[in-house]
This record gives sequence, C-alpha cells and structure tokens, in this order.
Amino acid sequence: MSFLPNDCRYLDSHEYVRLDGEIATIGITKFAVDQLGDIVFLELPEMGDVVTKRESFGTIESVKSVAELNSPVTGTVIERNETLLEFPEQVADDPYGEAWFIKVRVNDPDEVLDALTADEYGALVEGE
Repeated sequence: MSFLPNDCRYLDSHEYVRLDGEIATIGITKFAVDQLGDIVFLELPEMGDVVTKRESFGTIESVKSVAELNSPVTGTVIERNETLLEFPEQVADDPYGEAWFIKVRVNDPDEVLDALTADEYGALVEGE
C-alpha cells in the first residue's frame, strides 16, 4: 500500500479531502491515479460553483476510462488547479501535494468526519 496522509479523509470512490479550518482541499488518491493510468483530460468546476457532498463535481479521463469526481463536502469552490487543466498528466506527480483539484469553503466542516480515515481507506483498497 502506498503512503496515505493521515491529515486527509477519503471517499470509497478514491477522492481525498484535507481540511484546514473551513477550507477543504480535494483531489484523488495515488491508488486512483495508479488505477487510471495516463491521465489525458480533467474537467473541474468554476470558482463560485457550489459542490455537494457525494455528488459529482467533474470528470477525469485517462487512456483507459472516464471517471466521475465526487465531492467529500458541500461548499463553494474558491480555487481550482488551473495547471492541471492544461497539464492533466501532472496529477500523477504529486496527488497529495501540488496536484490537488479544487479548494472549497465548506458549509459544515464536520462533514469530513463521515469520510474514511487513512487506515480505513488503506484497508479498503488493499482488498481491491
């Protein structure tokens, strides 16, 4: 199992969220990147858009497939990673650092507690 940051929470659909006060940084896990293969396209919401917990906020496309991106929280998009829109292959370089997808001002910070811990997510993906 690859490294999973303990300061993140995870969805079973392989997105992560890192909460800093009321700002959530959302991306996909290294496991998801490895499963997708070469990433060729990324669709993300615009700044000011509202994302809803457990609902799609965009798509990621690889040479293998297209996958929906699901939000771990509800809130307003305050930033999106423009670099990844131009160079989507860079998602693989640093998924938990520079390759985040969006930053969201959350409505309820406690929503992240519904997501999996690093240990829980690690156990989930070890079975896949």
